[in-house]
Amino acid sequence: MLISFIEDPGAKTWWGYGIAFLMFFSAALQTLILHQHFQYCFVTGMRLRTAIVGAIYRKSLVITNSAKRSSTIGEIVNLMSVDAQRFMDLTSFLNMLWSAPLQICLALYFLWQYLGPSVLAGVAVMILLIPFNAVIAMKSRSLQVQQMQHKDARIKLMNEILNGMKVLKLYAWEPSFEQKVLAIRQKELKILKKAAYLNALSTFTWTTAPFIVALTTFAVFVTLDENNVLDAQKAFVSLSLFNILRFPLNMLPQVISSVVQATVSLKRLQNFLSHDELDPTSVERQKTGTGHAITVLNGTFSWGKTDPVVLDGISLTVPRGSLVAVVGHVGCGKSSLISALLGEMEKLEGRVAVEGTVALVPQQAWIRNATLKDNIVFGESLNEHKYQQVLENCALITDLDVLPGGDQTEIGEKGINLSGGQKQRVSLARAVYSDTDVYLLDDPLSAVDAHVAKHIFDKVIGPEGALKGKTRVLVTHGISFLPQVDQIVVMVNGKVSEMGSYQELQDQNEAFAEFLRNYAQRDEVEEDEPTVLDEDEEFLGEDALSNHIDLSDNEPSAAEARKLFMRQISVISSDGEPSAWKSTRRRLSEKKKVIESPPPTLPESKRLIEAETTETGRVKLIVFWQYLKAVGPFISVVICVLYCCQNAAAIGANFWLSDWTNDPVVNGTQHQTYVRVGVYAALGLTQGILVMISAFTLALGGLGAARQLHARLLDNKLHTPQAFFDTTPIGRIINRFGKDVHVIDEVIPLTFQMFLATFFNSLSTMLVVMRFYVATSRQLKRLESVSRSPIYSHFSETITGSSVIRAYGREKNFILLNDTKMDTNQKSYYPGIVSNRWLGIRIEFIGNCIVLFAALFAVIGRSNLNPGIVGLSVSYALQVTMSLNWMVRMTSDLESNIVAVERVKEYSETKTEAPWVIESNRPPKSWPETGNVEFSGYSVRYREGLDLVLKNLQLSVYGGEKVGIVGRTGAGKSSMTLCLFRIIEAAEGEITIDGVKIADIGLHDLRSKLTIIPQVSS
Repeated sequence: MLISFIEDPGAKTWWGYGIAFLMFFSAALQTLILHQHFQYCFVTGMRLRTAIVGAIYRKSLVITNSAKRSSTIGEIVNLMSVDAQRFMDLTSFLNMLWSAPLQICLALYFLWQYLGPSVLAGVAVMILLIPFNAVIAMKSRSLQVQQMQHKDARIKLMNEILNGMKVLKLYAWEPSFEQKVLAIRQKELKILKKAAYLNALSTFTWTTAPFIVALTTFAVFVTLDENNVLDAQKAFVSLSLFNILRFPLNMLPQVISSVVQATVSLKRLQNFLSHDELDPTSVERQKTGTGHAITVLNGTFSWGKTDPVVLDGISLTVPRGSLVAVVGHVGCGKSSLISALLGEMEKLEGRVAVEGTVALVPQQAWIRNATLKDNIVFGESLNEHKYQQVLENCALITDLDVLPGGDQTEIGEKGINLSGGQKQRVSLARAVYSDTDVYLLDDPLSAVDAHVAKHIFDKVIGPEGALKGKTRVLVTHGISFLPQVDQIVVMVNGKVSEMGSYQELQDQNEAFAEFLRNYAQRDEVEEDEPTVLDEDEEFLGEDALSNHIDLSDNEPSAAEARKLFMRQISVISSDGEPSAWKSTRRRLSEKKKVIESPPPTLPESKRLIEAETTETGRVKLIVFWQYLKAVGPFISVVICVLYCCQNAAAIGANFWLSDWTNDPVVNGTQHQTYVRVGVYAALGLTQGILVMISAFTLALGGLGAARQLHARLLDNKLHTPQAFFDTTPIGRIINRFGKDVHVIDEVIPLTFQMFLATFFNSLSTMLVVMRFYVATSRQLKRLESVSRSPIYSHFSETITGSSVIRAYGREKNFILLNDTKMDTNQKSYYPGIVSNRWLGIRIEFIGNCIVLFAALFAVIGRSNLNPGIVGLSVSYALQVTMSLNWMVRMTSDLESNIVAVERVKEYSETKTEAPWVIESNRPPKSWPETGNVEFSGYSVRYREGLDLVLKNLQLSVYGGEKVGIVGRTGAGKSSMTLCLFRIIEAAEGEITIDGVKIADIGLHDLRSKLTIIPQVSS
């Protein structure tokens, strides 16, 4: 209409203004409707992701043990991060599946009005492109499946490495595990490279598609009939319609690949969600009138439907309120029996009934990353008197004195800052506090010392303990307690061989008598010790002379409390017994007073796990530089040049068309049509080829960067000192290796590609709006990334403790906790969506104004403008809106996603250990020959600013000697062994082995020559 107005000198001027404003209002209306639609789509996507993560979490609480073997933690974390994200991305474009074909049909209908049957040539080209793209989509789907498998394997391996980092360091195994990860990564990148080839090819077809359609249509139009004149009106209206075609044609392949990715994810989700679940009815819970709390009749159990039978023909009854001990050799099925009573095993036949509520103390204590008090109370309402009783009975009072924040001390992941005995006592305290009907105690006394075990048995489990009158099933190896139990069940090879009281079983002289003979020698040594354990020592509840997991040595809490602790011990041992008794009582009453006051908040130095830091303000240029350096500066320049050239070619083609429409019409025909078509075709194809080359170069550069950034992160993490892993939740590190690496691999290169494609179209307008928007968007993205880590940490914690959570019936609390963490994450995500809409409306308004002014200037200056130029300027103005919108979206996406590089960079630059090998100072191949170890004036602290844990140690050990190191918990026994391996470095003094100072040689030269059986098996 506008062009015909320009061409018609007699048209009224007000009509021209009317057209201009009509164009503006229709564009504004489109803007408002479009953004409403996007808002709904994104919110739906966000809800969908939340629902998927919630479903995965809920499922992981109920899957069977055999299902856990096939779905590793790595795979499930990927389901929560990558796959759930894919569904969210899909919802925003899903409507394109029907609206894109509709837009294409409408555009073609209007084209027919202008160009007649020659449009069919263009349609033919589009139809020919469909199978080509279908093949690409199929291929990329199969690549997607392979890539996700490699990603799962890599995350699983990283999880294992991070969990066993201490063992890796002690054995100097880091290089071999680094090679393993890099081998998987190599396969992953190989597949990404193939995907990049495909992507470059599909980018080429979709960039050139609208152009080839236009070219064939125009060429056929002018060659069909000499009288077909390509004037400005036909050319530019058609070109605008072709540009309308470009968006659905561009989006369709993206939507299709999104659908393809989502179907892969859907299949993975289906596989996980259709795993077998534990049967809640396998254990009957209703009250029976038999007086038996536990009844098993002819029960046969295995760990999975197809697995071999573990427990066979089990029949036993436990009277209400009795104490039953389950004994037997290692591996005879004692722990499996406990699992069977909880319904954790597959019941193949028989009947199991357990009356009332259940509490479980597992063999491996499960401790959450929460305060000590939260670990004991475990979601129950707090009763202060009962809580104090439980602490006293479980011998935890003195531990509270030792811990820096008392019962408000934060416990690290997996109870990292508690010793093995402390963990077991906390686990027992949780059970006692829960006050249930049935207690299943799986060897709770194995991790504590003899005198502590006696204290706990007398005060908690035994006939006079806190649990008297409750039903207790105790798995134990401690023979000394057996005479005090009501009934003993003897297990042999998965069967109950005997049952009865201590005396009855001794008289029968069968399996039980043999068991007694095997274990008696050990106990006799303890029984025959001349010194009788004092009450105060019992009260100390400390694992004296312990040989158990003495992890608290590696922690600041022990270091800070050591003085106080040693002083206490000296007071107790120098006093007579009665005063020690009193001092303990006094301490208890003081403790009560302390605890009844409001819980103290921990000063920063006492916090074990620091909050995750978030950068603020602009993403520093050094982060972009880091990424470009990883891509390669030369390649970066080449990519920019290629994008400039392709834009120049596109603009050239349009100017050529504008010039062509102004050709004079002689006798109803235009001359030079073949030259015009030829040059137009050449310019368009040049653009297409440049697009393909640039897309491919960019993808290769992106892959190079991804490889380098991941390798740097991995290398740094393997060189990081142990202290970092003790104070950083694994979820945080996995988040870097999972989601952030995924963004660097796949999202950033694509965003860069879109960014550069739109960048040259709309440079100036964008600068104004960007200043407000990007700052907000970027910060929201950072907050969203930080609030994602706790979801993963909480999740892996839940997986490990799922049997405990189920036993206590706390599933609802944990699901609620997971939902809360998800909501916190959404709080950072939702404002991001809204800020995108805010931006979109303002940007499109600017674009609509540009259209208005282009049209107004055309109306005002119609006397001296030719229709070709008017057509060109208005069609460019109409394009500006969309390219501006995309431009700002892509710039903000780029800044937001580059945050992943920032986060990976942060963890690639943490402080590292000493070098693994120092070439100039390598010990002889045969070192150490004799094994003389000497500590001279040796002192050590765990981290800067903490107290010394070993002070001025003087010690010589000669080769071949066997030396026992003894001392109370926290005395520094483990610290000495860790010093030999330089897991912690000397504050002063030195250690020499066969005359070689260990501080002067490389860590691997040292660690590979020593060997250790670590306390924590990994």
